[in-house]
Amino acid sequence: MSNTNIQVREDGRLRHFLSTEGLSRELLTEILDTAESFAGVTEQSVKKVPLLRGKTIVNLFFEASTRTRTTFELAAKRLSADVLNINVNASATVKGETLLDTLRNLEAMHVDMFVVRHSDSGTAHFIARQVKPHVSVINAGDGRHAHPTQAMLDIFTIRREKGADFGRLSVAIVGDIAHSRVARSQIHGLNMLNTGDVRVIAPRTLVPAHVESLGVRVFHDLREGLRDVDVVIMLRLQNERMEGALLPSEHEYYQLYGLTEEKLSMARPDVTVMHPGPINRGVEIESEVADGPQSVILEQVTNGLAVRMAIMSMVLGGKQESTLVSPVEVRE
Repeated sequence: MSNTNIQVREDGRLRHFLSTEGLSRELLTEILDTAESFAGVTEQSVKKVPLLRGKTIVNLFFEASTRTRTTFELAAKRLSADVLNINVNASATVKGETLLDTLRNLEAMHVDMFVVRHSDSGTAHFIARQVKPHVSVINAGDGRHAHPTQAMLDIFTIRREKGADFGRLSVAIVGDIAHSRVARSQIHGLNMLNTGDVRVIAPRTLVPAHVESLGVRVFHDLREGLRDVDVVIMLRLQNERMEGALLPSEHEYYQLYGLTEEKLSMARPDVTVMHPGPINRGVEIESEVADGPQSVILEQVTNGLAVRMAIMSMVLGGKQESTLVSPVEVRE
C-alpha cells in the first residue's frame, strides 16, 4: 500500500498526515492556505474556534519534545478538542505492554486521533495501518524518516517571508542531512512545490548516499553553497543518532559549517535564516545570526501553531470554509 493511499481518503481529503512524500502539490498548497486562515486567529484576543469540539486527540510521544508536543497540544485546544498527553515513561509500556496493546486500549476510549513521535522509522505508518477507520494519525517525527509538520511549518514560513512563487527561490539546507527527518520532509515538500533550487550543504560524512536522487544539489563548502541563496535552513547535529566518529569535534564543525555573519554574507542581502530547533549556539549557528534581523526562528514556532491547527482540522474536520475559521467564545 502506498503512502498516498494511506494518507488520502477516496474523496481526496487527508485521512492521516505521515509524510510530505507522495502528497500532491494541490494538497500541500491547501494545507498552507488553511494555515494562513488560522494565522489570523492566533493573533486575536479570542483564539478558540469550535471546529473539533467533541473530538479527542492523544499525544503519544516516545521521544523528548518541547516545541512539537506543546504546539500540538495548544493547536488541538485552540480547535476546541479534548487532549490527552500520555507520559510514555510512566505508562504501561514500561511494564512490558506492546505498542499495539497501548493503541488498542486508547482506541477503546473512543479517541479520534493519535499524534505520534517515535525513535523508530516507520512507526507512524505502522500505527496508521492498525487503527480503526475513524481514527487518524499524525506523524510528529519517526526516527530518521520524516517530520512532515515541521517541514510544512518551515515551508509556510518561507511563503510568508518570500511569497508563493517558490520557483524563483534558492533554498539551502545546512548540517546533519544524514540523520535529519526534517531535511527529508523539507526536500520532498519543497520539490513538490516546484522550488527553483534546493541545496544541501554538509560534511561528506553527514550526507546520505545518492541524496541527489531526491532532487537536490550537494555542496561540501559552506561559503560556496550559500552563494546567492534566498533561504538558509540550519539543522541540529543529531548526536544521539550518530554511530561512530562522524565529526572530529563540534569546534571544528563550527569553524567549517557553523553559520556566522561573515559566511552568511555570501547569500542574498535579504536572505531568511531558519532553524527547526533546538539550537546549539556556537555549534550550528552564532547568536548574532540566530537573534539577528534575518532570523525568523521564533516566527517558525508561531507558524507551527497555525500549520498544526490546519492539518488537524483538515484530517478530522475535512476542508473547512473560511467563514468557519473565525474566533468564537467557547464555554468550557
